[in-house]
Amino acid sequence: MKESKKKKFTVRFEPSGLKIKVPAGTVLLDAAHKAGIYLSSICGGDGYCGKCKVIIDEGQFQSKPTTLLTPDETRENVVLACQTKVLSDMTITVPKSHTLETSQILMDTDAQRFSELAGEVRAGVFELDALVRKLALEMSPPTVHDHTADHERLYVAIREQIDAPIMQTGFRILQGLSKVLRVTNYKVAVTIGRRSGTTEVIEVEPIKRCKTNFAVAVDLGTTTVVAHLVDLTNAKTIDTEATYNSQINFGEDYIRRIIYAEENNAFDEMQNRIVHDVNNLIVTLATRQKIDLHDITAVICAGNTAMVHFLLNLDPTRIRREPYIASAGFVPPIRAAEAGVQVNKRGLLYCLPSVAAYVGSDIVAGVLTTRIFTKKGISLFADIGTNGEVVLGNRDWLVCASSSAGPAFEGSGVKHGMRAGAGAIEKLTILDDGSIELKTIADTHPVGICGSGLLDTLAELFTNGIIDRTGRFKTTPPAAGSRLTEGDEGRQFQLAPAHNEHREILITQADIDNLVRSKAGVFAAIRVLMESTQTKLEDLDAIYLAGGFGNFLNVRQAVTIGMLPDVPLEKIQFVGNTSIAGAKTVMLSRKALEATEKIAKSMTYFDLMSHSGYMDEFTRANFLPHTDLSLFPSVSALKCET
Repeated sequence: MKESKKKKFTVRFEPSGLKIKVPAGTVLLDAAHKAGIYLSSICGGDGYCGKCKVIIDEGQFQSKPTTLLTPDETRENVVLACQTKVLSDMTITVPKSHTLETSQILMDTDAQRFSELAGEVRAGVFELDALVRKLALEMSPPTVHDHTADHERLYVAIREQIDAPIMQTGFRILQGLSKVLRVTNYKVAVTIGRRSGTTEVIEVEPIKRCKTNFAVAVDLGTTTVVAHLVDLTNAKTIDTEATYNSQINFGEDYIRRIIYAEENNAFDEMQNRIVHDVNNLIVTLATRQKIDLHDITAVICAGNTAMVHFLLNLDPTRIRREPYIASAGFVPPIRAAEAGVQVNKRGLLYCLPSVAAYVGSDIVAGVLTTRIFTKKGISLFADIGTNGEVVLGNRDWLVCASSSAGPAFEGSGVKHGMRAGAGAIEKLTILDDGSIELKTIADTHPVGICGSGLLDTLAELFTNGIIDRTGRFKTTPPAAGSRLTEGDEGRQFQLAPAHNEHREILITQADIDNLVRSKAGVFAAIRVLMESTQTKLEDLDAIYLAGGFGNFLNVRQAVTIGMLPDVPLEKIQFVGNTSIAGAKTVMLSRKALEATEKIAKSMTYFDLMSHSGYMDEFTRANFLPHTDLSLFPSVSALKCET
């Protein structure tokens, strides 16, 4: 028995032809990870999302039985990679649906939306004072009457331009300082960086180098990593790029990734993955703009707490365990090179502060960008993704919470759900004659349905009387026609018919139940914050929706299903990727960084799992739109079944 465990087999993945040797009994999903093959696995290998389907062409295997495969799929040797073990040499076909390269990455039109952010900084929202900047210094050389040492002379010249009571200089810079000053006749460009209350001399160069200084702002998203290249000499965004987070192989939410890293001692690999993604983005931007990496002197990141921990290789394990504590919420600036980020060797890496284990610096960046912390009236900020983070407050107080409620709207647990990529249904309307009008991303044939399309579907089924207030399909709804059928998993509704090689797209009763629970989680979090602060609907001045999903959803439909409060629609504003916007704002202003620290410290975090009223609110929200119809007067007026 011991001998068989040591035996290794070759697994070949088609159509790429990549091979990997693994010990007998290796789970096929793990074999794919080691081979560098991407397989969609929203549940992280727990066997309940059904996304990691592959076809076994040759070889012996052992696979656990599952209801997520149809009898036809089983006969055709389709298996779930996470539930299948390698017992011999194997050849595997990976379906096209797993290919990341064919997906359209949506960045909320970041380049257009936020390229003008620097203008807002210059206009006085925050004083323009970049965290890392270059100063042009023209000093008088020493004379017989002026014996000031070179280092002290440098400090005097710096303090003539900026307020820098505490300064430091690295030993390498100090060693070469005198030579640089004499070669340049004391006319130099000095790169300085703000490190908490200290101003550090990062570089001393010839004065002509004063006009070459760049920084990169990074949104460390769980699914997508976005980077913006900023020219620090004029505060302009000059390029943007995005990539899928390559940690996605180990689970599509960060809790799954933490579990995987714990079970496989893979924390170094997790860091290597995200650092590799960030470096690829930086190199791509620098190459495209013909910029030397040496001239990128700062990187500033915002993201959820777990992603920041992965980037810095901090211990994230207690994030998922009660009492849910992060290793660090306020991370001091470090050398980018210490984390493996490839910019100027002495360049600095900043991470915006977080509030708690489940409310990260991306949310702090959102509060900064929307400026709700300065407003007299009460505002609600919501970022609905893998989690549903919400913030409520004004200039006097801020409360926040995170509801693990968004995965269904990213395709998790939905039969034909998918991320926002080419072929995903993003808009859907049921017409009066029962036909369906839909729009897909990239205007291709439907291959699945993404978050905004799922929200539309739920609302349209409800308003057309096809499902009732509990989300259950009605017995014989006239509007459903022949689209409502019985399937292997119960009742299902056809959104798009099969066409040539494309499958039909369905939504099942289980899908609807999952979506209702997800929307209920978001609204319950909002209700807990509002009830706890005695905030009424009429007290809300504005609702800000952030993130990719928030940017594309139909707000009328979001209110109809009971995900968002029933307020006048003009109060609801899309604000796009506030994580990257906040990171750029902080990069360009020391006062903005100080503001994020104050925001993070001042926010009161509500742990919903231990909150006495959350489950009651969640239960009440598990109806369309809610058990309390007085909260949704505009939905009652739509004349759906209430």
